[in-house]
Order: sequence, then C-alpha cells, then structure tokens
Amino acid sequence: MATRSKASKNEGEGNKTADREYRKAATRHAASPKSGPKAREAEEAMEGEEREELEEAAERARQH
Repeated sequence: MATRSKASKNEGEGNKTADREYRKAATRHAASPKSGPKAREAEEAMEGEEREELEEAAERARQH
C-alpha cells in the first residue's frame, strides 16, 4: 500500500479542507442579500401548488 507524504495536497475522500471551504462559502451566501429573493421564491413554491411535486422530487433524490 502506498503512503502519502505530508506535502500531498490530495486529502482523498472526506476532504476536510474542501468541506471547510464549502461551508464558509455557503454561510457567506446565505448571509448575503442575494439569497433573500431566492429563499422567498422557494418558500412560496413550498406553500403553493408545486409543493407535492417538490416533495416527490426530494424523496427521489434521498433514495439515490
């Protein structure tokens, strides 16, 4: 089995650096003014006629 040197930047599966960067970016986006209109749009969709279709799509996605 090959060993990786400490200089290797490939963290493989479960990449903690990539996870940390993704979470930082997602938090910044959620706090930005750009996210408000899309959040309201999603909320309205879940309260309207699209709800059943969206819930079915979410369930299909969870099954994969």
